[in-house]
Amino acid sequence: MIIILESILNTIIEFGILLLEFIGVCIIIYTSLVSLYKYITHRSDLKIYLANGLAIGLEFKLGSEILRTVLVQQWEEIAIVAGIILLRAALTFLIHWEIKEEEKEKKAEEH
Repeated sequence: MIIILESILNTIIEFGILLLEFIGVCIIIYTSLVSLYKYITHRSDLKIYLANGLAIGLEFKLGSEILRTVLVQQWEEIAIVAGIILLRAALTFLIHWEIKEEEKEKKAEEH
């Protein structure tokens, strides 16, 4: 019985990982395409829009990596997943910092 429940849990987690990865990739692709259009049409909100989209996409991908920690069973796998989580968290932090700086610049230009 425990083996069956573990198998069901693993299947649900694997589906969740794939779903979150898919959502993250879709958001990043959509945001990139819209940003390309904004670049071509010389829209001023391009950087903030692109940074927000990338941050949201990375958040979904980070969620999938956190789910992946449930499935890992060896220390080497844990180290790899932890490294990926740290890298994605650092990227998200840098993107949020970039958004704040861009918003500050925009407010300074308005005044």
